[in-house]
Amino acid sequence: MSNPVQPLQLLCENHYEWLCQWWRRQLGHGDEASDFAHDTFLRVLRNPEDVRTLRQPKAYLTTIARGLLNDHWRRRSLERAWLQAVAALPPELDASPEMLLSVQQALQQLDRMLADLSPQARGVFVLSQLEGLTYAEIAARTGLSDRTVKRYMAQGFELCLTLLEP
Repeated sequence: MSNPVQPLQLLCENHYEWLCQWWRRQLGHGDEASDFAHDTFLRVLRNPEDVRTLRQPKAYLTTIARGLLNDHWRRRSLERAWLQAVAALPPELDASPEMLLSVQQALQQLDRMLADLSPQARGVFVLSQLEGLTYAEIAARTGLSDRTVKRYMAQGFELCLTLLEP
């Protein structure tokens, strides 16, 4: 019987440096590339049986890494929205730790609500609702058609309404 760790170990050994380079290109710097490569391999560990039958390991790793990259950009967008919300508070409110926690929890709840959308639809919805971009600006930034942006926004609003119904 073969060792179940061996295919995974070989995948890591053979593709770690390549994956770090992929992450450097995506992030525009190398500071976090090894952390993200590590996270990618942790995701691979969730389905170790997939590794045994891989025909295109780089494509497999890229698919997983793109999902992590989408999560990363979504979290960054939420963090920016949180910081903007805190900065926009009137001085007389003197943002208490409780209020900051409440804002952060609301943003995390929004993130969980949007988790059912495709990464692209979620990104479009966040650009509109948290960054305040118009549909045309979103289309220009993402390279999507106006019609696709409208469709994704409709999906986002429909999901929110469904989740808010009693």
